[in-house]
Amino acid sequence: MRETTDIAVIGAGVIGLTIALELIDRGREVVLVDPNPPGTGASYGNAGTIAGYAVSPVGTPDVLRSLPSLLFSRTSPLAIRHRALPSLLPWLLRFLRQSLPGATARNAQALALLLADAGERWDDLALRVSGAGILQRRGCLYLLETPEALRAAEAEMTRRRALGVEVELIGPDRLAELEPGLPGHLAGAAFFPGATFLDDPGRMMRLIAGSVLGRARLLPRRADRLTRGPDGVVVEGPGLHLHAKRVVIAAGAHSRALARQAGDRIPLDTERGYHVEWDMAEPLLNRPCCPTARGFYFCPMAGRLRVAGTVELGGLTLPPSPHRVRNLVEGARAFFPDLGEPDREWMGFRPSLPDSLPVIGPSRGGDDVILAFGHGHLGVTLAPVTASIVLSMIQGSTPPADTRAIRPERY
Repeated sequence: MRETTDIAVIGAGVIGLTIALELIDRGREVVLVDPNPPGTGASYGNAGTIAGYAVSPVGTPDVLRSLPSLLFSRTSPLAIRHRALPSLLPWLLRFLRQSLPGATARNAQALALLLADAGERWDDLALRVSGAGILQRRGCLYLLETPEALRAAEAEMTRRRALGVEVELIGPDRLAELEPGLPGHLAGAAFFPGATFLDDPGRMMRLIAGSVLGRARLLPRRADRLTRGPDGVVVEGPGLHLHAKRVVIAAGAHSRALARQAGDRIPLDTERGYHVEWDMAEPLLNRPCCPTARGFYFCPMAGRLRVAGTVELGGLTLPPSPHRVRNLVEGARAFFPDLGEPDREWMGFRPSLPDSLPVIGPSRGGDDVILAFGHGHLGVTLAPVTASIVLSMIQGSTPPADTRAIRPERY
């Protein structure tokens, strides 16, 4: 298959789709390259939160202090597949450095700048693809199970407020008003009243993909090789030969090898995320609720309850961990004992970088290749922001956010 195009976007997840949408709306010719159906993978299986409040990086001094106990507990929300440990060591060493106080503060500030208007950008995107009814405006809750956890949250929420996040700490009475279905033993919660969420991420992805694929081509192939030439870049793989003037690498967890061919050694690794779902006619909750000590979200979605989350570092090739699924089920039943067996379970791959910041910017080898991956837990949230940044780089205009902290040359 030999094709030519103005811009090739490698990856048709939420990042690639929103980039393609911005480009074709400006009259650019775009070809998407992805062996999987558009908007599947992590773009479908996430918690659905538009997490503008998530200004705290994964690596913090608190995580650093508790890392040994986290890594060696089978019920921990953070885990490492031991078979993957040798290949993960370079990533882990960088993660440890990024968990020190100074790095944590810098990373939080950079995240806050990226997230500042994420909610408003999603409002616009949902309207453009006729998906406004999927975007729910009911806020989000971090559930705090003990008085000690509620007191400890004071300092963290003060830091978030300083970074522009609207949040209030509430006690059990106010929590019961917001979520009467929750058990009554909780000490309180952090309430993010301005947060929004998708009550059907898969349907939203289909709407975005439908808006894109009416005006852009999709090549259902795997891109393995990039070769620069005097008049563009050749993208190749099994059954694929595509010549493009510009290439955007937005292949999520599968981006590292392509970025290396473009001239950048990005320390990308893979978090394996899980979810389980129970079908139900009436939701048990009104909004996403995260029991922070357990590391997952309760996600009320159209016709079902999704329980999604935890962090498992384990690469792209190992099989799913059955005990991670059991942990989600048992964690959900700690709040809702009457839940039966889940109707389905899922595992997907998040592209993770040690500083919790994505890589967005021209490759070292030249701006004919632009990198746009590594969003970790914030891929859905930051998709419209990322698309605007990439558009500005291709159009030669001023980016909508300060990009110094996310450019590839930081590595």
